[in-house]
Amino acid sequence: MKDLDESVAKIIKSLTLLCLAVLAVPLAWSQMSESSPELQNNPIVIRVSQPDTRQEIAPTLFGSFLEPIGHSTYGGLWANVVENSSFEEGLWSAENLETQWNSRPELRAASSLGLPAPWEPLYPAEGGRYAPVRGDAANSAQSILLMSLPGKEVGILEQVYLPVHRELKYSGSLWLKHVDGNDTVKLSLRRHADPAEVLASSVVQATSAAWTKYTFHLELSSGQVATLEPVDLVISLEGDARVLVDNVVLNPDDAVDGMDPEVLTLARELHSPAVRFGGNFTSAYDWHHGVGPQDTRVSELNLAWGIPEYNTFGTVEFLRFCELIQAKPQIALNLGTGTPRDAAEWVSFVNAHWADHRGGLTWELGNELWGNYQVGYPAASLAAAVTLANSEAVRKVDPSARLIATGGDAGLFREWNAQQLTDPAGTFDYLSSHFIFNEDVLLPDATNEFRTMAMLALPWGLSERIRAMKQQAVEAHRPNVQFAFTEWLMIADHSHTVPSYNNVGGALFAGGFLNAMMRNSDVVSIANMTGIIEFGGIWKKREQVYASPAYWVLRTYANARPGTLLKVDSTSPTYNISKGVTQLPEIVGAPYLDVVAAQSEDGSKLLLLCVNRNVTRPETALIDLSSFRVDTGSAQVTTIAGDGVLAENDEYSPNRVIAVTHTERFTAKHSYTFPNASVTVIEIPLKK
Repeated sequence: MKDLDESVAKIIKSLTLLCLAVLAVPLAWSQMSESSPELQNNPIVIRVSQPDTRQEIAPTLFGSFLEPIGHSTYGGLWANVVENSSFEEGLWSAENLETQWNSRPELRAASSLGLPAPWEPLYPAEGGRYAPVRGDAANSAQSILLMSLPGKEVGILEQVYLPVHRELKYSGSLWLKHVDGNDTVKLSLRRHADPAEVLASSVVQATSAAWTKYTFHLELSSGQVATLEPVDLVISLEGDARVLVDNVVLNPDDAVDGMDPEVLTLARELHSPAVRFGGNFTSAYDWHHGVGPQDTRVSELNLAWGIPEYNTFGTVEFLRFCELIQAKPQIALNLGTGTPRDAAEWVSFVNAHWADHRGGLTWELGNELWGNYQVGYPAASLAAAVTLANSEAVRKVDPSARLIATGGDAGLFREWNAQQLTDPAGTFDYLSSHFIFNEDVLLPDATNEFRTMAMLALPWGLSERIRAMKQQAVEAHRPNVQFAFTEWLMIADHSHTVPSYNNVGGALFAGGFLNAMMRNSDVVSIANMTGIIEFGGIWKKREQVYASPAYWVLRTYANARPGTLLKVDSTSPTYNISKGVTQLPEIVGAPYLDVVAAQSEDGSKLLLLCVNRNVTRPETALIDLSSFRVDTGSAQVTTIAGDGVLAENDEYSPNRVIAVTHTERFTAKHSYTFPNASVTVIEIPLKK
């Protein structure tokens, strides 16, 4: 019996250890609160009440962000349809130039004739009738010598897209210098890859032997060119003639101060309180190059992104953009190649050109200075000194300026922020943080389903990091420091298998992030979505303008104007993430139905801002508003959803996912079903 008892005891001990080992392995994605059948079958209960402490929600949490990247400015906001207007070399990195050549082999062939991208010969068979001329240019460093032949037309062209769906008239300009022979220069729009079919044309007489600016007009007929169809902009000569050509511009006649009117409309309707002008380009950007007459501004390489910086959209144009969309400028100063004197001069310039000229704007002291990809980044040990020097320079010219120092990203902030917090009190008002994540997870062989849920949980997991950032500031005797998330974005590869900034998953991320910002609005005062154009914002492809799903979320939240946070008690099912996205791999208790409640700025409405992270199942909730005097009239309900979490808009279907609004009678206790993978904003009138 004793031996038997000992054997049984050993077996029990082994089984116990095995069970403990199994339990010790964290579930990669566990739905802890959905284990009960009752929770699955019964509606969620959402109770809204007054909080114990009043917490204001700053409108600047709904800001946006503009950076010259991709085609956000040139080819996006900027209406000029011509790329490389002044025929410069070296405006693209070798990698980006190789990408162009691989996608369009005709550009590689054109380069062998001396034509810089993306210019091509009108008739390649004519051979070498073009020559780049350095040192004799109306703009920047280089022009093109165009040499015709007797009895033939010789020309250069660029493939362009035109907004023919809204505008058929186009105005242009170019600089010419007559060299020899015939002085007639023809400008035309032609059917792409069919030079014999001239759609519209104009002629200028380039009689001067000195550089002279000429204007021209081109008008299409209705139906000549289809939407999304490319055409060729051609500059040509006939007879025995030679002329130097430079700085070619073509704008639709409905452009507003050089900007695309459709982009402006969508940007204005975003109701963004502030637009950040910053990003990686900041660390090598010389603002002096983007002011003065546009014809004299020099094209150069955008070092951060390996693309052209034409400098035609500079400080004055950015301020005009902000004015047109009724947003305040929020500019990131160059702490890479720039000096404190440059920073102070830029602040003075902006204050002299903005609003009442009193200053007091918000300025960012550098961008991601902790990254070695930033041009001229400081050593970590010198970050505080660089911040202090620029702060002092700015304060001298504008004591009322609000300053954001570069902080570390929410995932990795402690060591960097510790350095910045050694600066004297008053050096800065905010520490920045960026919240940009991709689908990289720690779980081996993770499914797309796991990646999706891990990415959607990220904003929920952010709150813990925000509190840790604040605690560090308090311990450094800087309790008044606030935080500014000056960039935030979900970014994934182009596999179309997981959420990204351009699909419904990006909208869910946007709603979750904004909910996190409002919950932490006692600590966070500023947030800027990446970006107002491209990424999560407005897109323009082949002159078709449309918005991403995340744009509609930011727009709906900003237009609702939440003013004060309310208390929410919820029985929503939750899930946990383990071995998730690298910087935030462990997240506990992410609710499927994420609800923030607020009272509108004017006190007239109760707002429910709701994200259903469940990508496969609608969630029904009983909403209890009995603590408030709800007007039983119609509430406004706005929903952003699509055909699944991967649904997105593009130039072919620009309105596949948009905000849809309806009215619904809401009572003090009301049942509502939230579609799967959706963001919903409910605006309920309150009795006076």
